[in-house]
Amino acid sequence: MRLTLLAILLPVFHAAYISAREASDYFTHEVWPKVGERSCLKCHNATGEAEDSRFILVDPYRQPPDMRARAESKNLAAFIRFARMQKKDASLLLQKATGGLDHEGKTVVKPESIDHEILVAWAAHVTDNTPLPKRTDTYEPPSFFQNVDMLSDQRLLRRITLSLGARLPTPAETKRVDKNGLGGVMTALDHLMEEDSFYARLSEGFQDILLTDGQDQVPERIFGYRNFGNTRMWHQGVDFEHIEDSSTRQKAKYKLIDDYRESILREPYELIEYIVRNNRPFTEIVTADYLLVSPYTAKGYGLFDDIKDQFKNPEDHLEFVVAKLPQLNKRDGKPDQVTPTGLFPHAGMLTTFHYLDRYPTTDTNRNRLRVRKFYEHFLGVDILALAPRVTDAAATDTAYDNPVMQAPDCVVCHRLVDPVAGLFQDYQETNSDFGPYGPLKEGWFKDVFPPGFEGQTLPEEERWRALQWLGERTVEDPRFAIAMVEHVYYFLTGRRPLVAPEDINDPTFNARRRAFRAQRQVIEQVAQSFRDSDHNLKIVFKELVRTPFYRADALTTAKYHPQRIAELDDVGVVHLLTPEQLERKITALFERPWTRFSKQMKMLYGGIDYKEVTERLADPSGAMGAIQRIMANEVACKNVPYDFARPPDERRLFPGVEPGMIPGESEETDLALRQGVAHLHRYLLGREDGPHDAEVEQTYQLFCDILHEAHTQKTYPKVDIYFCKAGEQEGPRTEDPLYTVRAWRAVLTYLLRQREFLYE
Repeated sequence: MRLTLLAILLPVFHAAYISAREASDYFTHEVWPKVGERSCLKCHNATGEAEDSRFILVDPYRQPPDMRARAESKNLAAFIRFARMQKKDASLLLQKATGGLDHEGKTVVKPESIDHEILVAWAAHVTDNTPLPKRTDTYEPPSFFQNVDMLSDQRLLRRITLSLGARLPTPAETKRVDKNGLGGVMTALDHLMEEDSFYARLSEGFQDILLTDGQDQVPERIFGYRNFGNTRMWHQGVDFEHIEDSSTRQKAKYKLIDDYRESILREPYELIEYIVRNNRPFTEIVTADYLLVSPYTAKGYGLFDDIKDQFKNPEDHLEFVVAKLPQLNKRDGKPDQVTPTGLFPHAGMLTTFHYLDRYPTTDTNRNRLRVRKFYEHFLGVDILALAPRVTDAAATDTAYDNPVMQAPDCVVCHRLVDPVAGLFQDYQETNSDFGPYGPLKEGWFKDVFPPGFEGQTLPEEERWRALQWLGERTVEDPRFAIAMVEHVYYFLTGRRPLVAPEDINDPTFNARRRAFRAQRQVIEQVAQSFRDSDHNLKIVFKELVRTPFYRADALTTAKYHPQRIAELDDVGVVHLLTPEQLERKITALFERPWTRFSKQMKMLYGGIDYKEVTERLADPSGAMGAIQRIMANEVACKNVPYDFARPPDERRLFPGVEPGMIPGESEETDLALRQGVAHLHRYLLGREDGPHDAEVEQTYQLFCDILHEAHTQKTYPKVDIYFCKAGEQEGPRTEDPLYTVRAWRAVLTYLLRQREFLYE
């Protein structure tokens, strides 16, 4: 009897087990990533707008690794419970998702869409045990970085010194890494972050993000006529009569103007450099109650006489010191601003005239552009992606007396944007020549949501320091730390962090989602370390450099599943060096620049002007490919004879090779030539090839083939061309009787066009 009962129950238990496993699998691969995470989680969480509902979800990726499975089980249980709950003979989950039953989130899943079909199948299965659709994607991914080659410690050292320090590793650093591995790399990075070249790179990175150099006007107009009209043009009163030669006098005047303008444009980034160099909390980027001024900008502000003793050299236009502006006065000396402290209410970048001028306001825009950039730069939020566009603006305008406060499609953004816009109300001047400061005479607009931030209303007693109040709340927001980590990630990799995929019809959706989640987890972990360090930005550099996302070099030769290729699409050294970075790399390797990347070809090679062109090209165009060829030809042409002209112990390119060495002379010569090629691989490309490796063999054969062709033709001149001579313009041309200089130049040209040289 017992055996009979067991025989009956076992299939039942087995079927139930299979059903539960299938339900869990379908939830993990279909319901959660394509519906729950995308459409429900943003409101239905412990702190979201639906926090009081009975349907509360947890983001597993925000939990410690050992708690992630528990969070996933909680979400599964919540979806099962709500799918089984019935109202009006239909699943509560389905009705709420499609906007029924007075769902405050309105329609989040459109009927007959892919995500709706997923929910329908899910609800039918958990309520009536209807068979689930078979998954078309049965790919089970390996650990995320499996079969991904990582940079060795030495190559990692080289990458960070070139990228952040514009130099090669020192012998001491190389030895330390040989001895201590990654610890040696971190020590080198600590020292590197004290060097001026690091701060030049830091400023350049933030220039790419903040774009304050993209001014519509001459820089001195940053000092508005309204408040600094008596001091901003101080340079026009400088007397150059002591210079007798008129041409020299005119050049001195132009240099003063150029130096003044350079000093003005540098000012916002000097604030960033000051914070980081002095290990101050990086929260001061939006909370600093001071600014940095040079002797020249201090004169523009009218501060110079009060602080001139703080400057080591009052003639150095790039020496900056900390200062505070007094409350603003009009040109006639009458108060234009009254503050309890008698000081201008500085709030880091938020009150920098450069930032306010770069993102101006209008009578109709009402500071909303500034708010969009504020959220983008300091909280990592794209305001324009938060809500769908209104398809019929005219109809909406007709249906509501005040659409921005009444129309649901408008309110979803304006209740977030307009309060912050109100915090910028003292900077409403629309005439750029007058400067950004300019409160409205009749006060702030009454037909918008009142000034505040994320549901908090600005107290009236704080109105005079509204942007300081905003900065203080900004740095308390968890998104601030994440946004700063994302900025540093962009500096280091040249790539924006991944965003969550949206197209659930994409067959690689789950793979791309997995890549996003893997990267997001690392970013959030680094953000936590950033917070724990009292927001020391150097910690972010150190933490990111050691992650596999930065150390990943390239995929191995293993055969990859298409899903695997999709999830690793953004992994590896795939960032094309900017013209500025490539110029610095050439200078570091050859001890002199090419110069064309910083002059004629900067914009053609994907550079930006911070105004009209604000995004660097990620992939080379045809023009950029041509420039790469020109660069390789000219740099090789100049530097091969130059290096051979130096004493052997001073050579960088050919320390163990002489121009008279010909392949086939002897085994010792052939080995020396191969070692010379391996040295070039190591020096120029950072590769760790041995003299008999396949890559070295390929380059060596190129050298041999060029020599063979030259000796066969016998028509090439046995002296270097005029343009490539080793000395200065009046120096001698290099003798090349064996054509070896010509062959080595071809080798160098070939190597300078390799991925390892052009990409980071």
